[in-house]
Amino acid sequence: MRFTVAGALLDACVLGLVSKKPAYGYELTQRAQSVIDVSESTLYPVLRRLQKEGLLTTFDQPFDGRNRRYYKITAEGKTKLKELIVAWEDYTDRIDTLLIGEDS
Repeated sequence: MRFTVAGALLDACVLGLVSKKPAYGYELTQRAQSVIDVSESTLYPVLRRLQKEGLLTTFDQPFDGRNRRYYKITAEGKTKLKELIVAWEDYTDRIDTLLIGEDS
């Protein structure tokens, strides 16, 4: 069973993926889909928004006669990812309390 991922959690997942290495959109979609339920039509607007917010930057690289647009995390993106990781850890601790109990 997979849970729906949206909002800040999806932002964190995308930033986490590109923090490891720059990647093009289709590659990011495939990597994300191996873990979470997300479609290309959901992911591309997130990539554009994160770029507009200064958390990602892009560069083009030729591939088979055309350009691939790669996404790379910025310094601001790394800072935001750290904040999102802290928030995620706090959130999962609280959810664990609900699901498992106080001794989690």
